[in-house]
Amino acid sequence: MTQAIPPDVVALEDYQRLAAAILPAPVRAYVDGAGADGLTAQANLAAWRGIRLQSRLLCDMRGAHTGLRLFGLDLPHPYLLAPVAFHGLAHAEAEHATALGAAAAGSLMVVSTQSGLSLEEIAARAQGPLWFQLYMQPEPADTLSLVRRAEAAGYRALVVTVDAPVNGLRNMETRAGFALPEGLRAVNLDGLRPPHIRSEPGRAATFLGLLDQAPRWEDIGWLKSQSRLPLLLKGVMSAHDAGRAVEAGVDGVIVSNHGGRALDTLPATAEALPVVVRELAGRIPVLCDGGIRRGTDALKALAFGAAAVLVGRPQIHALAVGGAAGVAHMLTILRAELEVAMALTGRRRLAEIDASVLWPADAGR
Repeated sequence: MTQAIPPDVVALEDYQRLAAAILPAPVRAYVDGAGADGLTAQANLAAWRGIRLQSRLLCDMRGAHTGLRLFGLDLPHPYLLAPVAFHGLAHAEAEHATALGAAAAGSLMVVSTQSGLSLEEIAARAQGPLWFQLYMQPEPADTLSLVRRAEAAGYRALVVTVDAPVNGLRNMETRAGFALPEGLRAVNLDGLRPPHIRSEPGRAATFLGLLDQAPRWEDIGWLKSQSRLPLLLKGVMSAHDAGRAVEAGVDGVIVSNHGGRALDTLPATAEALPVVVRELAGRIPVLCDGGIRRGTDALKALAFGAAAVLVGRPQIHALAVGGAAGVAHMLTILRAELEVAMALTGRRRLAEIDASVLWPADAGR
């Protein structure tokens, strides 16, 4: 981790600003683009910013810390790295650098099925815990193959992304002409069988076979029966689906709208999180991603009932600017911001963060 961090990088928006000057325009469109008009991606950011906090004065903060225990892991803070494909677009060391930065900052990286390095390569060099993000494959045997590989490589949990059986319509990415550079591909999928797609003039593939073998609720139950690893569902945005997740036997859910990259005009995750938390009522842990850019964002998510939060695009911005050191520094910034937010709202531990840190919506009426 020898890459120098510019001295003017003091917040995550600084990493985004500098990454924009480094990454080619088509890559920027891929990393920062969103589905259709980008309304959900914008809402993710705006919703956290629109929630007000309530300060507390003269609190006893002796012994304060941000540690937690999550699915058998003791972590020093509640920031995880969300699964993001193709880190090689941002840095020559790709997922190796991201994993190193995460470990240096005491974080946990969720490795994407669509990583440019094999899940085994990443695990072999990783110095911290890893979870594996799984896209279920058209053939169950191929899904099971990925699971067995993750188990053998030492991954500590499976994160099944269920909100993107088809890609969103990413207009910005298409306009920019984005294409993966030669030599970069989703190597974990080598040799696996794609869906059988029919071709008709003037028709998209969506209803021509692309969804015929897409996962259904019964497949989640089957997958849970196939592995002892904790199983989390990523992409839960409603009380209905949260309840179905519990019925399927999953160990946790991640409230996520895919960073606004799938279905546009979904609500922000800050809006969906309390709905899901109320439905689950503590039966399984709830995590959250989408628009987390400040320590105050994390505090608000924890106040709504999240056990931890995940950060997506900022890890790629930091990777592009500073490699592994950038990723570690980005996470360090977030942790420091959370500590300040906890100090000024009088919360010594994560377990003490609840809805009372939020300014009442009807205050002053």
